[in-house]
Amino acid sequence: MSASSRTRFSGRTALVTGAGSGLGRAVALALAAEGANVVVVGRTPAPLAETVALIEQAGGTALAHSADVSRPESVTGAVRTAVERFGSLDIAVNNAGVFRGGAPVADLSAEDWHALLDINVTGVLFSLQAEIAQMRAQGTGGAIVNVSSNIGPHRTQAGATAYGASKAAVSALTRGAALDHVAEGIRINAVSPGAADTTMSLRPGETEAERAVRMKDQSPLGRVAATAEIAAAVLHLASEDAGSTVGADLVIDGGASA
Repeated sequence: MSASSRTRFSGRTALVTGAGSGLGRAVALALAAEGANVVVVGRTPAPLAETVALIEQAGGTALAHSADVSRPESVTGAVRTAVERFGSLDIAVNNAGVFRGGAPVADLSAEDWHALLDINVTGVLFSLQAEIAQMRAQGTGGAIVNVSSNIGPHRTQAGATAYGASKAAVSALTRGAALDHVAEGIRINAVSPGAADTTMSLRPGETEAERAVRMKDQSPLGRVAATAEIAAAVLHLASEDAGSTVGADLVIDGGASA
């Protein structure tokens, strides 16, 4: 890695939702490693504190803010915290999401359906609104990356139809918001990961070793994606290297939806 790439976010402030574990934590660590001041956001304080500790141990700067993305005032509070502490909001990664249901459409509970919509879709909308409002007020623009999925926008999977519908909405929301706000200097894009090295890709009771065997047959690549690989794609979209990339939906699934 060149010296310039290690500091390409120096002096910038990034907010990452769902940053207490998995992909959100990997993205937060990667942004901090390249110089960003990172605000890690999630519902549970303890995992967020762990993410902050990992960033600080590596020499980075971060703070935690507990928030529920399904409540607009909660997300606005997270953005306010970022600005009060670091002076601006330049990058946002809307990663918070849940997988619920796992049942055929006819058997899906109303509770699971509403949870998927409230967090995966409405949570992204509220996050976008709070982030864009701040970037507008600054007058300096910014970059936003939404985390969608290959399931829904790019492929279907039995038992995951409701989840796929929520993520298809994220991809559509990304494209529309990108066109709405690019003239204001705000670039909005998405990544759509497939199976990654997180607990979400584990079947009930499955070990990581068992998942590795299963993925040799299920993925053209023969394995799950490392969270660092997905984080690298997120950072590219957030960087000036992607200055003319607007409304893109980058699929990272080892060829599963090819």
